[in-house]
Amino acid sequence: MASSDTNTRPYSGVIFRLKNAGLRPTRQRIALAKLLLASDNRHVTAEALHEEAKNAGVSVSLATVYNALHQFTDAGLMREVVVDSGRSFFDTNTSDHHHFFHEDIGRLEDIPNDQVRVSQLPNAPAGTTVSRVDVIVRVSGLAN
Repeated sequence: MASSDTNTRPYSGVIFRLKNAGLRPTRQRIALAKLLLASDNRHVTAEALHEEAKNAGVSVSLATVYNALHQFTDAGLMREVVVDSGRSFFDTNTSDHHHFFHEDIGRLEDIPNDQVRVSQLPNAPAGTTVSRVDVIVRVSGLAN
């Protein structure tokens, strides 16, 4: 796809990314992917994305938002970061990195991978391999 196509058709880059990830570019997936993937890396909850979609005039149910986020995650467009039972963020930065979780304000912030050192991991259970290590550092108090 030519870069001029992306500039003249605002959704073409998002459609390309969805197709390239093996996802059919439905109207709702395109609208949600545009909100998520057309800007800098971000961390969103399903509820926050649902509210953002409503404010942008996108008619979509919360269940559809959850489904799309999980489909985007399964396709490798995002990562799910579980901060506690029943509370997940979806991260558009799929590179290896870790997170600060600001408990007071419910915000997730990236920690560059090279700032966390894990010196030793346990042996993985028989028949499994470690696919990645996620470190969440919980902080409270003043946050910028």
